[in-house]
Amino acid sequence: MAHELTLSTGGIPALRAEKGVVDMIRPLQREIHLFDTYIAGTSYLPDQSVLEEIQSGDRLILQREGNTFDEKAILVLNENRQKLGYVPERDNVIFSRLMNAGKLLGARVEHKEQKGSFTQVRISIFLVDF
Repeated sequence: MAHELTLSTGGIPALRAEKGVVDMIRPLQREIHLFDTYIAGTSYLPDQSVLEEIQSGDRLILQREGNTFDEKAILVLNENRQKLGYVPERDNVIFSRLMNAGKLLGARVEHKEQKGSFTQVRISIFLVDF
């Protein structure tokens, strides 16, 4: 069977799946849109080619970072975990509190625009709810 309830060691019920827990939970998750913003710090990336690879609709990873300049810093990473920049400092207070409380946040690329030598990347931030 693809998913079945079994007894594990010690008689504790366990759900066994062929594809894994993430695949079982995915149909139960929903994304709650929280905010639209942009990725800050893109012009400071040592390798700008990472910005050329992202496209509208791409999912992004948000990750808290211990940062001496901003104690609420949230990194924005692509799916390969390459740094794209940060959630802007003016926008990260509530999101950092949610992440510190164990909430899972994600982002999606909404629009990318080249403005001279600067690449502006607009993103949507969402809460992943189960």
